[in-house]
Amino acid sequence: MDIKGKRRLNERKFANWEKLSDGGRKYWLEINGRHGWKARYVKEVDAMEETIKFYQEIYDNDGNLIETHEKYPVDKGHKKMGDEKQ
Repeated sequence: MDIKGKRRLNERKFANWEKLSDGGRKYWLEINGRHGWKARYVKEVDAMEETIKFYQEIYDNDGNLIETHEKYPVDKGHKKMGDEKQ
């Protein structure tokens, strides 16, 4: 698939995106949970639209980031904000 095709696919899958200073893009999709929390799936790509990072952010009812989970390029598991052990 060429760059334009990859870009169109990412734009369809992710509701939001912004250009990055290095020519890449940051895409994200937000999902509302049943109990007020929100999950944001974030995909960062380079100028060739190749994935360089993919992670999940979890927000509480007040919109505060409480947890992240980096999934690509290496699955680092869940990390709670303020947790110095991870």
